[in-house]
Amino acid sequence: MSAGIHVRLELPRASFTLGIDLSLPPRGITVLFGPSGSGKTSILRAVAGLERAHGALVRLGADVWQDDERGIWVPTHRRPLGYVFQEASLFDHLDVMGNLRFGLARASKTATLLSGAPHDPTESTLQQVIALLGIGHLLQRCTDALSGGERQRVAIARALATQPRLLLLDEPLSALDAARRQDILPWLERLRDEAQVPMLYVTHSVDELARLADHVVVLDQGRVQAQGAVSAVMADVRGPLARGEEAAALLEAVIEERNLPWHLSRARFAGGELWLRDAGHASGHRVRLRVLARDVSLAIQEPQGVSVQNVVQGLVESLTEGEHPSHMMVAVRCGDTRLLSRITRRAAHELALRPGVSVWAMIKAVAVVA
Repeated sequence: MSAGIHVRLELPRASFTLGIDLSLPPRGITVLFGPSGSGKTSILRAVAGLERAHGALVRLGADVWQDDERGIWVPTHRRPLGYVFQEASLFDHLDVMGNLRFGLARASKTATLLSGAPHDPTESTLQQVIALLGIGHLLQRCTDALSGGERQRVAIARALATQPRLLLLDEPLSALDAARRQDILPWLERLRDEAQVPMLYVTHSVDELARLADHVVVLDQGRVQAQGAVSAVMADVRGPLARGEEAAALLEAVIEERNLPWHLSRARFAGGELWLRDAGHASGHRVRLRVLARDVSLAIQEPQGVSVQNVVQGLVESLTEGEHPSHMMVAVRCGDTRLLSRITRRAAHELALRPGVSVWAMIKAVAVVA
């Protein structure tokens, strides 16, 4: 039996029927992405047992939480999962440590129910969670004295303290302003990289998708539009993420140099290198680079005497009609990496672009998002 996550269900909604059959990886963050009302939160609620779908199968590895064909239904309190909501649902009568200890107590109760024998999680569980989310200085604070970002970090820590086998996060940053979202995203990245708990993460933010996802499921009107590794889905010129102003390629790269006088860093990816704004990362640090299609210009001769700092050679892989009749989306293969470039049909015609033509992709350093 697969060690991954399998979710099959149908749920009637007001304007559509949510119908999915997903096999998801057993580690990392799977992002459920799509517009509001597309069925993302309904999937989380069904996985958690908060809403009962019919004809459904919910399986985590060998553990079956729902299988209507076999008459299996495990109630929510017996499912070893953590759930983080849009608003941090902390207990205001407890301080931060009290909230964390509540999570630890729930872990003990759930484990005892599942095993039939007493189970006492160790204090080291709390210390690991506290260190992972960087909340050691908040432990004695009242929850109403926390900022929005701090409250969500405590909510995530409390969910982890339950020692879940699956963590569900339902738009955990949507109630925060832009500055607080940027504060908490690095902690979520750390959670993805260091925690051993698979996560289902709901969002309609492309920024959160690009920064956090390992795997993505794109939903619309209750149906799966695309799914797979996030870099592959984002780079699919005919896929749903190649539409709109946020269409981009996602590159895995390594910082190779910091140029302190110019406040720039040089990052190498599988196909070339890019200069970008220095964010303080040391050489050897792995980063994700998001390169928006609208920020990539093309030339058929190597550019000389231009202000653009990044010029990467590649071959035209495909040309696809754009959303507007004046646009084309050009996929450029640079080594093992695909870049996307949105240009006008006129430019594509004047450059005589076609698959196999050698081009130089030009990208401003200030436009590369790390």
